[in-house]
Amino acid sequence: MAALGTFERMAANRPHILVIGGGYVGMYAALRLQRRLRPDEASITVVDPQSYMTYQPFLPEAGAGNLEPRHVVVPLRKVLRRCRVLGGRISQLDHARRTAVFEPHEGAPYGLTYDEVILAPGSIARTLPIPGLREVGIGFKTVAEAIYLRNHVLSKLEIAASTDDQKIRRRALTFLFIGGGYAGIEAMAELEDMARDALRYYEGLSPRDMRWVVVEASDRILPEVSREMSGYTIDVLERRGIEVKLNTRL
Repeated sequence: MAALGTFERMAANRPHILVIGGGYVGMYAALRLQRRLRPDEASITVVDPQSYMTYQPFLPEAGAGNLEPRHVVVPLRKVLRRCRVLGGRISQLDHARRTAVFEPHEGAPYGLTYDEVILAPGSIARTLPIPGLREVGIGFKTVAEAIYLRNHVLSKLEIAASTDDQKIRRRALTFLFIGGGYAGIEAMAELEDMARDALRYYEGLSPRDMRWVVVEASDRILPEVSREMSGYTIDVLERRGIEVKLNTRL
C-alpha cells in the first residue's frame, strides 16, 4: 500500500470526512457538508466507481427513450466542486485506526486517513438462487442497463419481423419481468408502451403478437402502496394485455 498522497498531506491540518459511495445518499451528504462547512473547517473526499450519481426513479423513462440518459445522471465533479472525487472503491476499512484502503480503476491501492466516515455504498441487484438467472437475466440499476434493455427489446422486434418461423417469433416477442415492485412494474410498463409504439414500423407485427409477463412471489404487486391501488394497477396492466402472475416463483 502506497504512502499518503499530496492531498492527504495538504489536508492534514483539517478534519477529513470520507464519503464512501457517490449515489443519492453519498452525493447529497457531501453536497450539504460542502454548503455548511467553510473550506478551512474540513476536507471532503467522495469515493465511487462511477463519476456520476444516477437518479434511478427515472431509469424506466430513459430505457423507453422518453428521457435522454444525460438527464438521469448528475456529474459528481460538477456538483461537488469543493470535494475531492476519487474513481474506484474502498476495499478495506479500519475504523479503529481511521484508515481506509482505496483501489483506483488503474494503479496500485493506497491509503486514506479520515476523521469521520459516511458509509453509503448503495446496493446491488439480487439474482436469487434461481438457476440460469445470473447468466441470462438483465438488471435494471444503471443507465447502461436501461439503454441495453431498450435496444434488446427493439432487437427482438427486428428478429420477429424478419422470420416466418412462428416458434422463433413467439420467443422473440415474449418479455418476462421478475419482481412486481416499483422498478419492475414501471420498467415493464414503459418498455411495453415503447414497443407498442415501435410496432408501427414493423410490417406484419401487431401488439397482439407480443406477450409481456411479470412474475411476483408474493400475493400482490407494488407493496409500497395500498392494496386497493395495487389491485387497480393489476387491472390496468391486464387491460393492456400484460399478464400478472402472483404467488409465483421461477
